[in-house]
Amino acid sequence: MYFSVIILEWALVCFVWFGLRRSGMRLRELIGGRWNSGKAVLLDVAIAFAFWIVWEGAGKLVHLLLGPSHAKTIDALLPQGALEVGLWIAVSMSAGFGEEVVYRGYLQKQILALSTSVTAAVLGQAILFGLSHAYQGAKQVIVITALGVVYGVLPLWRKSLRPNIMAHAWSDVFSGLLSR
Repeated sequence: MYFSVIILEWALVCFVWFGLRRSGMRLRELIGGRWNSGKAVLLDVAIAFAFWIVWEGAGKLVHLLLGPSHAKTIDALLPQGALEVGLWIAVSMSAGFGEEVVYRGYLQKQILALSTSVTAAVLGQAILFGLSHAYQGAKQVIVITALGVVYGVLPLWRKSLRPNIMAHAWSDVFSGLLSR
């Protein structure tokens, strides 16, 4: 299962990469270019950490507002043993990179270009992001859509997906490892 998810995430990144190449844009440009100093790396790490805390808080708040969910959980997918922990980390890093590139990078920019509305772009990618997690149940779709909105704002401010990618990967890694 883990290998399938990793392959799917990277297939989506490849799809975006091919689309970008056709338009003359590089994946590096979509992500936000290169770091130009160690200080820039540390700044992105600090922003990612702070935003990860915001992400976790926003998720918990939406869960509290919606009440308990009776949908199937992803507990069966959580890692059991050292090999699965390693694969879980690989899945989490792939999802952090892939989903940020696809949703907050490519789709948000495409919706902005079509609508010329920042609000429509952030909401549009967030709704698609939430719906892509429909296998987790309706309440979780609402939670993930709200998180997609929160995450859609960060690249508008930073002009980079790097903090998003780091925070998303951390969230997935720790949610899986701490849920064990």
